[in-house]
Amino acid sequence: MGISAGMVKELRERTGSGMMECKKALVETDGDMELAIENMRKSGLAKADKKSDRIAAEGIVGVKVSDDGKSVAIVDVNCETDFVAKSPDFVDFVNSLLPVLLSSNIETDEQLLAASLNGVTVDEVRRGLISKLGENITIRRFETYKTQGGVGCYLHGNTIGVIVELTTADSELGKDIAMHIAASKPVVVSDDKVSADVIEKEKQIFIAQSVESGKPPEIIEKMVAGQIRKFLAEITLVGQPYIKDDKMTIAKLLESKGNSVVRFARLQVGEGIEKKVENFAEEVMAQVRGS
Repeated sequence: MGISAGMVKELRERTGSGMMECKKALVETDGDMELAIENMRKSGLAKADKKSDRIAAEGIVGVKVSDDGKSVAIVDVNCETDFVAKSPDFVDFVNSLLPVLLSSNIETDEQLLAASLNGVTVDEVRRGLISKLGENITIRRFETYKTQGGVGCYLHGNTIGVIVELTTADSELGKDIAMHIAASKPVVVSDDKVSADVIEKEKQIFIAQSVESGKPPEIIEKMVAGQIRKFLAEITLVGQPYIKDDKMTIAKLLESKGNSVVRFARLQVGEGIEKKVENFAEEVMAQVRGS
């Protein structure tokens, strides 16, 4: 049967694929719209599998607070290039994951991938997007906090996101604390969250450095104690000077508000991923030599 422009248009709207790909799919199925969609989905899954080993170190972070202010979610979704990270389809996909996280008790990657999104699973939507955009796309990590207290969040340029849980609801304080965390990168909330092993390791390093000064043991002990205090102040949220008023620590800020931080998560795109370094000059020369 003849493939009309209207049929191609309908298939494009239903799949988001290109015009020529849609026309080819309809020709192969003799105009059977549903079979064409099924075949295109299968093809998309195959393409997604082939791209699964490609490094995805670009992307965006999404954050969202629930309408009742009792839940907050953050997700880090990666792709291969900044160009795709800025595309509306990719941004929409990231934003669509946040309501799923807020409305469900999802704790694992498998649960999120199997969750329902637009009538199919999250993983099917992800794989379809890989087929459409031509890059590997991964949901790298996520966190969801649900509390009887309060939550806050902050997003910096779509690449750094922070969520915070407070003992008492205070949206303005939650945002300020999240903004501080985005800028100052604390590791834990307070001293008691730092493992004894980490403290001991730092202590031994400081002792080794101090011994070289030739000072008496009692002086060295005081020096090391001071260095440990400084180290803990740098890595703990409550020990850091507040970015909006460096004369006040976060601990003092929270005390003045009669509040405290239960936990926080800070996600930054590409953090900890070894990016592939492209040398286009060498690549072109290699192609010239091989031709």
